[in-house]
Amino acid sequence: MKNKPALSGGEPVREDFLIFGSPRIEQDEIAEVVDSLESGWLSTGPKVEKFEEAFKRYIGCKYAVALNSCTAGLHLSMIAAGIKPGDEVITTPMTFAATANSIIHVGARPVFADVELPSMNIDPAKIAEKITSKTKAIMPVHFAGRPCNMDSILDLSRKYNLLIIEDAAHAIEASYHGRKVGTIGDLTAFSFYVTKNIVMGEGGIVTTNNQDYADKIKIFGLHGLSKDAWKRYSDEGFKHYQVIFPGYKYNLMDMQAGIGLRQLEKVERYSRIRQSIWNRYNEAFKGLPLSTPADPEPNTRHAMHLYTVLLNLEDLRVDRDAIQQALFKENIGTGIHFVALNLHPFYVDNYGYKKGDFPNAEFISERTISLPFSAKLNQKDVNDVILAVKKVLRYYGK
Repeated sequence: MKNKPALSGGEPVREDFLIFGSPRIEQDEIAEVVDSLESGWLSTGPKVEKFEEAFKRYIGCKYAVALNSCTAGLHLSMIAAGIKPGDEVITTPMTFAATANSIIHVGARPVFADVELPSMNIDPAKIAEKITSKTKAIMPVHFAGRPCNMDSILDLSRKYNLLIIEDAAHAIEASYHGRKVGTIGDLTAFSFYVTKNIVMGEGGIVTTNNQDYADKIKIFGLHGLSKDAWKRYSDEGFKHYQVIFPGYKYNLMDMQAGIGLRQLEKVERYSRIRQSIWNRYNEAFKGLPLSTPADPEPNTRHAMHLYTVLLNLEDLRVDRDAIQQALFKENIGTGIHFVALNLHPFYVDNYGYKKGDFPNAEFISERTISLPFSAKLNQKDVNDVILAVKKVLRYYGK
């Protein structure tokens, strides 16, 4: 019974369930939330401003504007950059829906370009094939924390006069050829969702070296009120504001920013923990019917946000979903990153995408599974993941 999967009546590897992507929260983050509650300043306030300054220093950009999500950051980046109805924005189908949806929110059309293997990042050659007179921007997604081939994407942007708006939800620590992600494109949006490398529960930020873009995003993200309107209730004295744009409710709260300040202080320490887990997984999974993530490309830094393997389905008796369910019964939580967007009903029905359009993205879609991978994991957690993966894949191997 020891080697028999729990799904088939065996004993599970763990007694308690290992939640996928559970964040590491320590006492100093809790203290920041309590401090905000006691101060009475819960919404956008001085801690948001402090976090923007700290993140700007970490990335090395000129401007950083905090918002309530990466999705909001992508949306406002396109508005600030002048993307409008009828325009086209090229992006990858191997991403979360928020990437494409943010394009749709400004009235533009998301145009998908297939990804490369084994990087799983958008293929610059496929981007070039999709450029038309309507194309206004490229939105690369640094999948799992791996920087895209930005030299080739920059070449395309210069050749065709296209904006680069980067989705760096996975890529806080990433760098490419000596440049931090967040300083390369025209605008870059990061995420602080509960599973990300810096956690706020919800949250995002946009970095740019363009002051006009930064000013617009700050205004657009708080109802279109004049810049620094959040200070109107501070001890500096009440200030009248003006509405200069029909804006959005996208502002970050001080309670979130306080958590982010403490998390940012630990980002490199947590990165080293994930690197250690990454190495353990790579070594442990040798000889199993799966492909581990490709090594980082030369002169780049992989942010190592996700540890995503591809199952060798030809060597298994079941499909990916059955493997995921078997791991679930072993009390191991997993993720799927991602089912290609061209396979989802909305994009099929509204844009005519279909199965077969993006072979590499679809190959990944059928085989991908993300394993628990966060700084919160202890040695037993990692051992349990390894034991469960070996147990399940060996049982279902041909």
